[in-house]
Amino acid sequence: MRRTSVLPGLLLATCAMAIAAPATARTLHARIDRVDATVAQLHGVDATLAWPAAATHGELLLHAARVQAPDLGYDFRDVTWQCTLQRDGNGRWHCDGGVRTGNGAPMRLAVDLGPDRTTGILSRGDARIAIERRAAAPDLTAIDITAVPVAWAQALLAQAWAAPQLQDGRLDAQLQVQAGGGGPVQVEGLLAFADVGFDTPDGTIAGLGLGGRFALDYRKAGTQTAVQVDGTLSGGEFLVGKAYVALDGPVAVEVQARGSEGEGWQVPRFAWRDPGVLLAEGSAAFGADASLDALDLQLHSEDASPLAGRYLSGWLGLAGLADLSIEGAIDADVRIAGGALRSGSLQLHGVDLRDPQGRFRFDALAGNVDFTGGDTVETSELAWAGGALYGLDFGAARLPLESSAGTLRLREAVDVAVLGGNLRLEHLAIAPPGAGESLSLRFGLAVENLDVGRLSEAVGWPAFRGTLSGRFPEARYADDRLEFDGDLVMDVFGGNVRVSSLAMERPFGSAPTLTADLRIDDIEMLALTEVLEFGSISGRLDGRILDLRLVDWHPVAFDAKLLTDPKRGVPQRISQRAVQNISSVGDASFANSLQGRLIGLFDDFGYSRIGISCRLRNEVCEMGGLRSGSNTFTIVAGAGLPRLTVIGHNRLVDWPVLVERLAAVAGGDVKPVID
Repeated sequence: MRRTSVLPGLLLATCAMAIAAPATARTLHARIDRVDATVAQLHGVDATLAWPAAATHGELLLHAARVQAPDLGYDFRDVTWQCTLQRDGNGRWHCDGGVRTGNGAPMRLAVDLGPDRTTGILSRGDARIAIERRAAAPDLTAIDITAVPVAWAQALLAQAWAAPQLQDGRLDAQLQVQAGGGGPVQVEGLLAFADVGFDTPDGTIAGLGLGGRFALDYRKAGTQTAVQVDGTLSGGEFLVGKAYVALDGPVAVEVQARGSEGEGWQVPRFAWRDPGVLLAEGSAAFGADASLDALDLQLHSEDASPLAGRYLSGWLGLAGLADLSIEGAIDADVRIAGGALRSGSLQLHGVDLRDPQGRFRFDALAGNVDFTGGDTVETSELAWAGGALYGLDFGAARLPLESSAGTLRLREAVDVAVLGGNLRLEHLAIAPPGAGESLSLRFGLAVENLDVGRLSEAVGWPAFRGTLSGRFPEARYADDRLEFDGDLVMDVFGGNVRVSSLAMERPFGSAPTLTADLRIDDIEMLALTEVLEFGSISGRLDGRILDLRLVDWHPVAFDAKLLTDPKRGVPQRISQRAVQNISSVGDASFANSLQGRLIGLFDDFGYSRIGISCRLRNEVCEMGGLRSGSNTFTIVAGAGLPRLTVIGHNRLVDWPVLVERLAAVAGGDVKPVID
């Protein structure tokens, strides 16, 4: 036999042999090159029927070298089915028995053949696939799927999308498959799934614990495929690129998509309705590599408070803002073309932003921000009622904005009240990510007369007094790094501290890193040491702290040197307590035993110079002073009588130990030690 086109033609042919066989027949054997069914073909078929004379049933053994359903993506090899074949009083044939594919787990296949309909049930445990065809509609197949592992649908899914690998979960469905006569394949019906897990080889798309119920319409004609789903996702979580979504209730989903072999998918319409939280509608197009090529998206959120945890944590986590708190209402429109953002708008309605780690806060954000890749649009304005940055409160402000050629800009300078002074945002330009580029931001900033006392109180410093001013004519943020051109100058204690080469990495991320150079000029030491409760030192101080590097606000590297600056008419005296504190911090002692005996007799001493340095690397501080020997260094060079000289005896000091000494000095726990 060469070919048949009846479903299932092979079994019908075997039944015909059983009817036509003489009563004395014991065994019938047939070899069939190919069997064509409605949606499948069988190749290299070998059938053996053993039916003893006068018996009511026979044993059928079928083996197919290959079973293909190309329109559905299935391709099995080495398929064997052994069943008991019998005929009832109504002329129907039944065969029920085990089936196995290669080394796969055994399953059970039961087939019922009659003149008006044909049914087949494939099962393993609770999983069951039932198929029915009627003679009146030979091209229509009904499929009933119950508790089937989703992995069984891998081949069918691959027809539309080859990348995902289905893992966990179960599937239920009632489907109608229309196929035959070389025409298109159409699958319609209801599809339900639970606890589904999947991922792609590159890990950029994944899902876990997904459940839902959808109406499905799948059509394939040649190289063209169209899919429409409409239903409800009931729970689970999934990742698409940087977008991580964790569902917390039912979400209505609608998707219409079409694609061509070797080309990307077109999505003429999609809708996502999370009641009260997020409504998203629009269209999209993807490249052959699944990259986003075009997007037209409209978003509305009446209550933005669940957005951060439910939809934005992927993006926010990359910026170190996974716990961001958002309150208020938001509307947005986005248009992407050619993989780049072309236009968009954002409307904020009384939005409060709060970082639980206290790094920033914005109160009552309101207004609209319009972005365009074309001609200038000057309709944007964003305002807030107040806020804070790293614990520093700032006042209300209103930002007039414009956009053109893919950049959002400030139309005019904006002043913000901060710490009794003023912060002026001189210019601002924001370029969103696109075409392989990350978000970039450029701005100019001026700081005018900030109250250092209020700043000290806010950040937990000693009660310094003075003002802070400066200007950064240009600052740049890109790839999670913030760099400043220009200097900040803090006028304190009759001198100043200048900060330059300021930069930050991951400013709102994990382990933020700050680098800077500090130069100290002509500080009045008496006022400084009184605030620090270090003891009394009079005179003037210069110094530098170069290559300063803070990781998570803790010093890990710097090169620091502090040196007194003699001034005519400025006395240079150091109190007994200050000497003791310097000795404690610097691991130092007095120059000779006579000094040790005399120090307790005097309240203060004259000095000619004081100098100390520390080069920190790998938690070790290389100490130095006015003069350094192999393992000693001079910290205080005395003047007058009694002449006092303080010598440090260990140039390599463990940094945590040095910090403990400084903390002890600040806490007043240092005890006088007379050498």
